[in-house]
Amino acid sequence: MAAYIFRRLLLVVPTLFGIILINFAVVQFAPGGPVEQMLAELRGEGQTLGRLTGEGPGEVRAPGGGGAGGGEGPVGTYRGARGLDPAIVAEIERIFGFDKPAHVRFGEMMWGYLTFDFGRSLFRDRPVVDLIVEKMPVSISLGLWSTLIIYLVSIPLGIRKAVRDGTRFDVWTSGVVLVGYAIPGFLFAILLVVFFAGGSFVQWFPLRGLASSGAETWPFWQRALDYAWHMALPTLALVIGGFAGLTMLTKNAFLDEIGKQYVVTARAKGNSETRILYGHVFRNAMLLIIAGFPAAFISILFTGALLVEIVFSLDGLGLLGFEAAIRRDYPIMFGTLYIFTLMGLVLQIVGDVMYTVVDPRIDFEARK
Repeated sequence: MAAYIFRRLLLVVPTLFGIILINFAVVQFAPGGPVEQMLAELRGEGQTLGRLTGEGPGEVRAPGGGGAGGGEGPVGTYRGARGLDPAIVAEIERIFGFDKPAHVRFGEMMWGYLTFDFGRSLFRDRPVVDLIVEKMPVSISLGLWSTLIIYLVSIPLGIRKAVRDGTRFDVWTSGVVLVGYAIPGFLFAILLVVFFAGGSFVQWFPLRGLASSGAETWPFWQRALDYAWHMALPTLALVIGGFAGLTMLTKNAFLDEIGKQYVVTARAKGNSETRILYGHVFRNAMLLIIAGFPAAFISILFTGALLVEIVFSLDGLGLLGFEAAIRRDYPIMFGTLYIFTLMGLVLQIVGDVMYTVVDPRIDFEARK
């Protein structure tokens, strides 16, 4: 198993490189890059040149390791550059790092990524690592608790539905989870705000942040309760639509195993239903569920929480990535892509290890 894990870890490097390279190449043809946006601001909104010279709060600095590039060519190809001094356009290119060829920028970017140096945000003038670390607690909180609750509820519920397939319990629980699945998470979040966060009825829960003002001076137990109070509605908004898929997957996986010959044989030997269900069926049926865990966690952690973060005014990675995409803040875009991809690949390896934990008969070393 150790040799298999080592081989998988070695594959992480070329996989990461390929994903970043493909996205970098695609971005080169995307219009509306940071240089074009800056030129449009200077030409259309009358911005001063203080941002170029470092004067005042609007200073823009070149990101560490050079810009990531995208959508801009030589000075004469910028539509927003018409009427501007070419020297100003050249200075903007230099500040954002676009005075270098694309392959040079890509090489500098990947060299920095080897030491987790993602440069500086083009428009926030802060290191990308600092921004990610600052936003990470919100996304980790949402992703971790949502995934944990979904699995803790869906797996027992799916097993129960499989055992009582076709009964009234199976029918009404299927209706409940499918209704929850049909309601978009952001719409349910808005309903929660309207009913429970001071919208039109009561204000039992806070509307923004992970902690109350001054909570850092409170005792640990009080801070923990305050944290749970702030997380209740956003987490509920995320998990309400996540029960259906995993519950039905669990039910169908168990139904498929229950109908196999080894279960009939176990019953003929006099084993109890509990022994058959958890001693024989469980480890086989859980393989499909474990296989989907990394994708489910990554999905909730980095994509599913965007609109929920907006509704509840939670400044997390989802909102950071969305704003970076809108403004073409390439260091943030590629830095978050690098981290998300790395975490996804590592979680896939963890999923393989969990296979052997659930079913020790699986031996990855025996595969040719």
